[in-house]
Amino acid sequence: MAVLIDANTRLMVQGIGTEGANHMRRSIAYGTSVVAAIHPKRGGEQQDGVPIFTTVDEAVRKTGANVSIIFVPAPAAADAILEAAAAGVPLIVCITEGIPVLDMVRVKAALLGSKSILIGPNCPGVITPGTRTRIGIMPGDVFLPGRVGVVSRSGTLVYEVVAQLTAEGIGQSTCIGVGGDPIIGTRQVEAIRMLNEDPDTDAIVMVGEIGGSAEQEAAAYIKEHVKKPVVAFIAGATAPPGRRMGHAGAIISGEDGKAENKKAALRAAGAIVSDSPAEIGSTMKKALQDRGILK
Repeated sequence: MAVLIDANTRLMVQGIGTEGANHMRRSIAYGTSVVAAIHPKRGGEQQDGVPIFTTVDEAVRKTGANVSIIFVPAPAAADAILEAAAAGVPLIVCITEGIPVLDMVRVKAALLGSKSILIGPNCPGVITPGTRTRIGIMPGDVFLPGRVGVVSRSGTLVYEVVAQLTAEGIGQSTCIGVGGDPIIGTRQVEAIRMLNEDPDTDAIVMVGEIGGSAEQEAAAYIKEHVKKPVVAFIAGATAPPGRRMGHAGAIISGEDGKAENKKAALRAAGAIVSDSPAEIGSTMKKALQDRGILK
């Protein structure tokens, strides 16, 4: 079993420009089933053997696409998300960064009660190594099939965490980059819930950041529901208050946004907090050994 994506995933690429086409090729090479691409002026053409459609609705009807990845430029990305949701696409992954906050407020309201799950925006995507399914921009060669799930607000730290786990011989079930913007579709706590309920995930790595209260929400869920070992890391611990660090959502504003408060909440919930990003893999290895999951 996998979270969000698996061998039955049929991917559609919205925004088949240079980046969209490049990452579509990488997903195909990884083993992902890519069945459609979307471009309003190139309907009827093909890109690397993949048929191009002018609308999402047509692509879904003709190919059975059930996941969409969005590379549409920021000014039109919100409309691209809503078009996919209107066509009934179950999973929408938005890579685009720089989407105006008010646009995402509109998207968030429109998706309430929808059957579509949104990952992102401003995220690296989702990958399930065991089924060779890659939806996003993550480098597939660092992943190893296994039973540790990864949830991260930071894209590049997903790759770092996974590389460490793989070097320790610890494979991954599903890795989810939820995105670093103030308004995102799927929050950390929701991704952790999915992995907690997945019988093929034995442990979870959570990478958080300064800003907001997402980690405190995740900690409350972990304390109440999660019996699996959780290793957590909070990026941005040295950031000065009031200064944005990389992500739009990574800004300290109030006590909840401080790294030390997030760490304290996670420790109180039973998570193992790594103070160094270089020790996440070894910390997880020890946690698995202590539980008898790994010899």
